Amino acid sequence: MLIDLNITEFLDQMASGQAVPGGGSAAAFCAAMAASLTEMTANLTIGKKGYEAVDGDMKVIAGRAFELRKKMIRNIDRDPEAFNQVMSAFRMPKDNIEDISHRDKAVQEGLRKSTIIPLEVANGALEIMKLALGVIKQGNRNAITDGAAGAMLARTACITALSNVRINLKSIRDTTFVNEISDKVKELEEIVNNLEQNSIINLTEQ
Repeated sequence: MLIDLNITEFLDQMASGQAVPGGGSAAAFCAAMAASLTEMTANLTIGKKGYEAVDGDMKVIAGRAFELRKKMIRNIDRDPEAFNQVMSAFRMPKDNIEDISHRDKAVQEGLRKSTIIPLEVANGALEIMKLALGVIKQGNRNAITDGAAGAMLARTACITALSNVRINLKSIRDTTFVNEISDKVKELEEIVNNLEQNSIINLTEQ
């Protein structure tokens, strides 16, 4: 499993020219780092003099960031697993009509899974970004750049994951599913871009 590799091994494998791990795993890894930085900034605030009023809020943020970090770590492996499922489906026999139908169904199922997983990463990354904005606004001022780094990494993870969603949608024939997910992608992109433009820069300059 990818999550059992050390960082150097993981990056070496990503650079090797194999199809996986790729952008999907990178997005999940980026989101996990964002959650870690958010959790770190919250923990650097908890119990510190002058931040007693936000101690409870920081504990909530740290706890949720921890949960999301674990979820994003799992997605580092889930994304290539979905990709491999699609590749396995493409290798299925197509000697007759029944084979072709079975193969086509397996491919479409794999593509849907390969779409849903990065969408989950994008949703998680957006939540992490919002948590990071909370620690930037209320947390320890000595760690504000760590919180900002978390917010920007979460933003990158979200946009990267959404790009994977878009590319997979092009091969899915279920128009209802495609339209529903496309609308969600547009909504998430708008929210993330607005948060970046109207929150991160303003908060870090205060």
